Amino acid sequence: MSSITPWYQEWFNSPYYHLLYFKRDEAEARKFIDALTDHLRPQKSSLMLDVACGRGRHSRILAEKGFDVTGIDLATESIRFAKKFESENLHFFVHDMRLPFWINYFNYAFNFFTSFGYFETRREHENAVRTIAQSIKLHGVFVLDYLNMHYAEDHFVPNAELKIDGVNFIISKWFDERYFYKKIVVEDEKNTTPLEFREKIVKFSLGDFTEMLSYHGLQVTEVFGDYQFSNYHVKNSPRMIIISKKIKLV
Repeated sequence: MSSITPWYQEWFNSPYYHLLYFKRDEAEARKFIDALTDHLRPQKSSLMLDVACGRGRHSRILAEKGFDVTGIDLATESIRFAKKFESENLHFFVHDMRLPFWINYFNYAFNFFTSFGYFETRREHENAVRTIAQSIKLHGVFVLDYLNMHYAEDHFVPNAELKIDGVNFIISKWFDERYFYKKIVVEDEKNTTPLEFREKIVKFSLGDFTEMLSYHGLQVTEVFGDYQFSNYHVKNSPRMIIISKKIKLV
């Protein structure tokens, strides 16, 4: 790994990251989790892992439904915030998804909102999939929610400007054969000068994920194209919601 601080370590710990992406109606997340649990029909005793959980929004909703939920994230500030909501069936830990976590413990694992694809090497992403695969029991289920790169390319908007709670976000986007890039300039009167953050996300295809999951004993069973669980279409679907099952120990 590089000795230079990775972009996500700074950006995910920033309050501006959460303001930009998660200052939205809580009902949106609840609607998706409702649809997901209606589809999966997990038993009430299910143990669930929320990988790269951020401040734990999805984890909290799952825990409210009675499941035993553990959220992990490498962003210390996010986990510090999430820990305020811990309970008997809701737990949070600072943890890097590239490193092993609890082995053969969970019934379900989730990775929401394109919380993947930001490492430098394929091996690091493979390590993350290995961690998730090892964490769930045999016949356990992993749900991965990722952008559909083909749709993202076709609906590309290079520049945008948003104002949220008095903070101005100036966003520039571009892409090449391997990555989507984003530069976020933050203008806040609390700061003497604008702040600048960057994102870089790997352009993983459904085939890429199928290969990585299979190598670690996970078989893709279903793929949906949006949060309403419409059928996945390679060009028309904004998301890839990939459901896989652990069919063998690796």
